Amino acid sequence: MELRVALIQSPLEWENPSKNREHFSKKLDTLNGEVDLVILPEMFTTAFTMTPWNIAKEEGEITVKWMQKEAGRRNVALTGSMVYFEDGHYYNRLWFVEPDGKSGYYDKRHTFTLAGEDKIYNKGGRKIVIDYKGFRICPLICYDLRFPVWARNTENYDVLIYVANWPHPRVNAWDALLKARAIENMAYVIGVNRIGTDNTGHNYSGHSTVNNVYGEPIAFSKEEKILYATLVKRHISEAREKLKFLEDRDHFSLKV
Repeated sequence: MELRVALIQSPLEWENPSKNREHFSKKLDTLNGEVDLVILPEMFTTAFTMTPWNIAKEEGEITVKWMQKEAGRRNVALTGSMVYFEDGHYYNRLWFVEPDGKSGYYDKRHTFTLAGEDKIYNKGGRKIVIDYKGFRICPLICYDLRFPVWARNTENYDVLIYVANWPHPRVNAWDALLKARAIENMAYVIGVNRIGTDNTGHNYSGHSTVNNVYGEPIAFSKEEKILYATLVKRHISEAREKLKFLEDRDHFSLKV
């Protein structure tokens, strides 16, 4: 059993959802071969904005409908996070949309206090695990990467995804933590970052990566490009059968 993934590492237009949607539609038109899942960066329609009131409140719903249309058109699942307004609050919300339009969402748990994200966006309180094409997938967002307890593989997921706007000065931490999450959770770990410079002057150098369960990179780039990788279910099961580390994990519950 295999899952073919494509990671779109791209610059983002500042607070311009329509232009970013158009840009990613063109990227989707260039997909090389058959793909099951396409992963976009964090806040892929606006970049990492702390002024979400500059975005029309309905843009989140518009983008989800765009994702459903593109997923159906391309027969792929699409995931990435966006500014989303609901019930009087803003969220950094990741959507996972399947080709038939079925969708689920995850709200970023660890809002980035260094940028004041915690004062602007409501944080989430639940992880999700999506069953898709025989793989159990857990999607998280950027700053969540620094908190291994939240990511701990208590749900027996196969794939852990991080979408991000992770700046260049701390990219060494990004590389190291993605590898650590793969090793400790015995899962494929995918990190999708943006590139370019945003309107606040922060520079992003990509380093989008797919690591196997041993923390070994099977895809990596610093350039604007689409990265491809094939995830193999047997790789996970054989590693976990040989090295039964997950059976020795601590049992705990989280208060959120």
